[in-house]
Amino acid sequence: MTASTNTIAYEVRDHRAYITLNRPDRLNAITAEMAREIRGAVAAANDDSTVRVIILQGAGRAFSAGYDLKMYAEGGIDHQPEVWDPIQDFRAMKANTDDFFSLWRSAKPTIAKVRGYAVAGGSDIALSCDLVVMAEDAKIGYMPARIWGCPTTAMWVYRLGAERAKRMLLTGDTIDGVQAKEWGLVIDAVPEADLDGAVEKLADRMVSVPTNQLIMQKFMINQAYDNMGLQSTQTIATIFDGITRHSPEGRWFVDFAQEHGFDAAVKWRDQGRFIPDGGGELPTADEVATLDGIRK
Repeated sequence: MTASTNTIAYEVRDHRAYITLNRPDRLNAITAEMAREIRGAVAAANDDSTVRVIILQGAGRAFSAGYDLKMYAEGGIDHQPEVWDPIQDFRAMKANTDDFFSLWRSAKPTIAKVRGYAVAGGSDIALSCDLVVMAEDAKIGYMPARIWGCPTTAMWVYRLGAERAKRMLLTGDTIDGVQAKEWGLVIDAVPEADLDGAVEKLADRMVSVPTNQLIMQKFMINQAYDNMGLQSTQTIATIFDGITRHSPEGRWFVDFAQEHGFDAAVKWRDQGRFIPDGGGELPTADEVATLDGIRK
């Protein structure tokens, strides 16, 4: 069985459902439509008695580069109205989070296959899977922790523990697949050329197990996370995500993007340039021109 929607492709073969994020021209950047279609594909795989394992991947050279925020930050859509409605914001972001987390709540086990980038919201999707296999040179991280975001799935702390989660989210740094494996964030990291084979080998071991057994083992493990307050942690993370985008610093970031372009704003953030408390003056054109890869 094969199918496609606006943002994903779906295929079933050999007791596996393959869900492919399919916006390669935008590095599989996330839209609300994509989030909903991920959830729909997960539901279809769970309803298919021939499927035992779900494999999630990205088309092209990246898993996902995060939310498609260029249109918001540069002003194509008014993302910061004069009066912010926090409940409307929460409902929208909670819906996306729940859609991503259908991978975790799925009765059938899920494997994320990561090449290129799984960053920002893309890391939320990858870390919602039960197991993550990365290419050694792939990058994972949540750069919006520096400004304009909080990871709504909260899976960094549940996978890494408090100290290493703080190391990632207090810096917004990315790490490669090798370090992600060393830290226990992902189950394996292999050379990019071996990634497809490594995921299939793992899936081979899993699809030989009866579906009932797979589901019971997964539900038992997930229950331990629920007992640790996973759902309430996600609620506060989603609230904080909305606040980060509507704080004075968040407004500063949007003004920066509208003045100099979203690419320049992201480079300022990700290259570790100083971000003032409470917003403050925007960088000058000359200062922006010093960013790596930015020209006047």
